[in-house]
Amino acid sequence: MPRNASAAIDVVLFDLGGVLIELGGSAELGRLVGEPSEDELWRRWLSCPWVRRFERGECDPDEFSMGMVEAWRLELSPDAFLEAFTAWPKGLYPGARELVASLDGLARTACLSNTNRLHTQLEWSGTGIVELFETCFLSHEMGLVKPDREAFEHAIAGLDCDATSILFLDDNEINVNAARAAGLRAERTRGPAEARRALAAHGLPVLDPTKR
Repeated sequence: MPRNASAAIDVVLFDLGGVLIELGGSAELGRLVGEPSEDELWRRWLSCPWVRRFERGECDPDEFSMGMVEAWRLELSPDAFLEAFTAWPKGLYPGARELVASLDGLARTACLSNTNRLHTQLEWSGTGIVELFETCFLSHEMGLVKPDREAFEHAIAGLDCDATSILFLDDNEINVNAARAAGLRAERTRGPAEARRALAAHGLPVLDPTKR
């Protein structure tokens, strides 16, 4: 039983990559650095100073790629890494747009995403997904990143509601645990199907548009 599942949800707060937008690249990066565990790879990624700087908007893509190649001892050039990294977002999962739209009238929707100007401009802006949300909290605009508590507190303040009335959906267990520590309800979900199941468990049943 999800925590506080009987209480009303005012806001569904979505992560983007891995929940609504398909991401590639983690398996390739894992092979490059010799890390077979996806969870451990993401732990290392989320704690990496260069990732944190880039996704807080504190360095440009060239600085980021050079720093990553050196810090992670990658056997490829900074330009090759940056090209591969740019292509990580693969577009919306089927049904993602409909999933968010189906919450209209049931709960407010917002997103809280670790991202960067490169992906926002070249990939995510083309999907139109952010237009579905009442509020968007993007790390490179906030200067804050998950799983830092400050990122969640910033979102709570911006949403102007009690943390316990926010349901946060993220594909990374580290971020889910951090959200819970900040007082939010949170579930780990990957893709729209898992997100729908989590929503239903918290009293927000939404239709699957692919099965109509």
